[in-house]
Amino acid sequence: MEFRINRLQHIGIPVTDLRVSEAFYRKLGFEKVTGSPFEHNGGKGNMIMMQQNQIIMELYQLPESDLAGIRNRKDGHVDHVAFDVSDVDRAFATLKEASFQVIEDQPVFLPFWKNGCKYFNILGPDGERLEFNQIL
Repeated sequence: MEFRINRLQHIGIPVTDLRVSEAFYRKLGFEKVTGSPFEHNGGKGNMIMMQQNQIIMELYQLPESDLAGIRNRKDGHVDHVAFDVSDVDRAFATLKEASFQVIEDQPVFLPFWKNGCKYFNILGPDGERLEFNQIL
C-alpha cells in the first residue's frame, strides 16, 4: 500500500440520547474531548468524542426524523471502525485505484476537532464500513 494506517482512531456508535450516553461513558472513565453539530438528511445531529487513554468512542445522535431505526433495535450496533491516516487524500487515491468499494466521491471535511477532519469510507466484504480519517 502507498499509505500507512497509524492506529485505530475511533469507533462510531449511533445513540438515541446523547446526554444519557455521555453519562454512561463518563461512568466508565471516559472524558468528552470534543463535540460538534452536523447536518444529516436536512436535519441537525450532534456528536461527541469520548476518550479514555488511547480509546476514542464517537457517540452521535441523528436528527429526530432519523432515530426510529436506532430506537427499534434491540441490540445496539457499532456503525463504523475508523483508522487514523497521515494523508487521507493519498489513502483515498490508493484504495480507489486498488478497486476497493469506496462510498464517497472524495474525502469529506467535518468540523470535528480543533481544525476539522477529512474522512472517507470503504465497504468490507460483509458490508462493514471502514473509515479512513485524518485529523487536520
